[in-house]
Amino acid sequence: MGLQYNSDEIAQILPHRYPFALVDRIVDGEAGKWAKGIKCVTVNEPFFQGHFPQKHVMPGVLMIEAMAQVGGVAVLALPENRGKIALLGAVKNARFKRQVTPGDVLEITCTLTKQRGPVGIGQAEVRVDGTLTATAELTFAIGQ
Repeated sequence: MGLQYNSDEIAQILPHRYPFALVDRIVDGEAGKWAKGIKCVTVNEPFFQGHFPQKHVMPGVLMIEAMAQVGGVAVLALPENRGKIALLGAVKNARFKRQVTPGDVLEITCTLTKQRGPVGIGQAEVRVDGTLTATAELTFAIGQ
């Protein structure tokens, strides 16, 4: 097993805080190459108050944000990137295959496929119970 971070350790790497800290754990990965994270979705998520009160569905844009946070951990886990910030620059080909509802455990993987200077591209996916739920190509920029 590679990268392993709990929520406190993720908070030392990423600047996100409640309600935008969307990764509970990093369970595997290799710094600068890829990471796999877990997000446990509960009925107490603040976004369920408005999306939708009568039928709770996690917004797709927040799944993209969770994918970007996992990719951010992969990039920022490199010693030379510690203390920097990973900014999401672009999203391509985002696809949502099923709804995410309370009780789902998102298994999020982001693999960095290209890097040129401070800009990189990652292929990300979300699975629930092994079923492909969402995919996207993400562009990151490393900033100060």
